[in-house]
Amino acid sequence: MKFFAAIFVSALVLGISSCNENIAKSSVATESPYFNNADHIINVEGLDVRYRDEGPQEAETLIMVHGFTSSLESWDDLAKNLANDYRVIRLDLPGHGLTGPDSQKRYSNEETVAFLGDFINALDVEAPVLIGNSLGGLVSWRVAAQSPEKVSKLVLVSPGGYSINGVTDEPVDVPMMLKFYLTKAPEAGVRQATSSLYANPETLSEERVTTIQYMMQRPGNGDAFVERLSVFTLPDPTIDLEKVKSPTLVVWGQQDKMIPVSQADWFSDALPNSTLKIYENAGHVPQEETPEQLAEDIRLFLESAE
Repeated sequence: MKFFAAIFVSALVLGISSCNENIAKSSVATESPYFNNADHIINVEGLDVRYRDEGPQEAETLIMVHGFTSSLESWDDLAKNLANDYRVIRLDLPGHGLTGPDSQKRYSNEETVAFLGDFINALDVEAPVLIGNSLGGLVSWRVAAQSPEKVSKLVLVSPGGYSINGVTDEPVDVPMMLKFYLTKAPEAGVRQATSSLYANPETLSEERVTTIQYMMQRPGNGDAFVERLSVFTLPDPTIDLEKVKSPTLVVWGQQDKMIPVSQADWFSDALPNSTLKIYENAGHVPQEETPEQLAEDIRLFLESAE
């Protein structure tokens, strides 16, 4: 939890107790200003899920899966670069974005993997390309390992898998200050935490900070974040990674402070059919910092993997 501790020391200095009370909080996802004409709701095993569907419906399908505390908006720029030629679907995971909390509290990694598989089934999409960042990467490669027929190709962007912050096959207690941050999402804390994900924090826009804070402050999401962390584990993934047969593009930011770039080689070595790209001027979210470069590499990868 060293990374999170650093965030909160900085956030306290900045005065995170001054929570913004003016962020709109709609209890109905479709009434949110972030719900647009390309958004849909689909029921997945009892949970209404918000997803966005863009691009030609007959084209190869890409499903983008965001990271912890994020939402489908993390993919905005990348989707814009790819939606002319691909069907691009992105979703808000349970306990995130406009999907909101799961009444059954199915937040473990295993349950989230099952959820993503069920989401693919509910959409009736045959063997899409899964593109996942961080938590979304972890869930994506585990779906490919467990259900290879569900996935044609993988793009893993700074994916989770190997141990970080002391988390192994047992969960780590969630510190009180982290619980406070996740459930209150004060503006200064959100800004500091998000800046830490960028190699060049000055490129972080005010709009992005506002979006993340809004989504974190959606009713029930904060408690869902805490519940997810309380059951979050990272057992050694090597044996499971070796089960992934899908062609895989692994992308990592050289300046990733959340999951060290040293793990990129571990993933590349363990995955049987992988290509590794390291972005020198990116942090943990290359889809936000370098979307044009990532889009180009994804295109080349998909073309070469045919």
